[in-house]
Amino acid sequence: MTYSSPEFWVALLQIIGVNIVLSGDNAVVIALAARGLPKDQQKKAVAWGSGAAVVMRILLTIVAVELLRLPYLKLVGAVLLLWIAVQLLLPEGEGEGHASAQGNLMSAIRTILLADLVMSLDNVIAVAAAAKGNTTLLVAGLAISIPLVVFASTLLLNLMSRFPAIITVGAALLGWVAGEMAISDPVVKTWIDSNAAYLHYLAPALGAIGVVLVGTLMARRAQTAQAAAMHAAAPAHTAKGFKHVLLAVDGSEGAVKAVQHFLSMLSELSDKAVELHLVNVQRSLPGDVSSFVPNKTREEYHHERSDAAMAPARAALDGAGVKYQAHELVGDPGPTIAALADQLGSDLIVMGTRGLGSHTAALLGSVAQRTVECAAVPVVLAK
Repeated sequence: MTYSSPEFWVALLQIIGVNIVLSGDNAVVIALAARGLPKDQQKKAVAWGSGAAVVMRILLTIVAVELLRLPYLKLVGAVLLLWIAVQLLLPEGEGEGHASAQGNLMSAIRTILLADLVMSLDNVIAVAAAAKGNTTLLVAGLAISIPLVVFASTLLLNLMSRFPAIITVGAALLGWVAGEMAISDPVVKTWIDSNAAYLHYLAPALGAIGVVLVGTLMARRAQTAQAAAMHAAAPAHTAKGFKHVLLAVDGSEGAVKAVQHFLSMLSELSDKAVELHLVNVQRSLPGDVSSFVPNKTREEYHHERSDAAMAPARAALDGAGVKYQAHELVGDPGPTIAALADQLGSDLIVMGTRGLGSHTAALLGSVAQRTVECAAVPVVLAK
């Protein structure tokens, strides 16, 4: 490949996409491992941990490039990439991470090193596969991943939380790269080039589509099981009228409008004895993060984000003298909101139509749409 060939630039874009998504998990661990430390030690933990991690990644990538020249290893690598891509779409687990919850500089550095050693395998294989043996592309991929891991941990964490479609697109990209990787293995490449050239297009497409379908199905099953557990604990629904209201917010302009709409509804009621519950649902962190970050750290992170998201709604409700009970949950927002409404015996759900993640509706379905689909009670959408 040369600089002037479209293949070069397509491969470079693939490497950039792979690094954005796969370095994101590493960045999450770095950000969360360092968050419990004093401010003056946080930068040291990130610098030392990330520096050592980058050296490991360079060495691993060089080894991977050479190994992928051997027969069958690309086929094995393709299967591994497909598995990694599916795991990206699954929510964080409930298991306790290996790291200590105590704020300690060496503990944070060890966590970063261990996580990057384990979690860099996917990045290394994907970059080596996307580079297709081109040294320039390989160097470019590493040059891109280094600042992503070292400097952009918080930025990537916020972007992936606000734009969850990044993870879905990234998983599809990994599936595409896995398809390309499989058909380029020395064992099958010659036969495919001579007898089934169409697989050069079909295999990557099937890899991308298969990853998204399987990963989405598995994620939905996990979320459905979580919602079913909440439904099982729900009391019998016997309330009449709108006496028990669940107000879902996410800190967006749409959520502010939902609060205003609820207050206007309340002002029109002759009997204002309404039991109000306020809820914010934070999306889960990537699944493999839970292996390295302790529950307490993850809970503190989700609490801080929920607290900030509910602040505008709290201010408006407090200003109006409305009493409420707040709930902070983690999961797929739509089904989780619907399950909580059932558990609380709510008569009505009030929420905005356009929240912080509304732009992802084409790929994931909007939160409002998913809530309407899953809820057993009326949903009022404030525009």
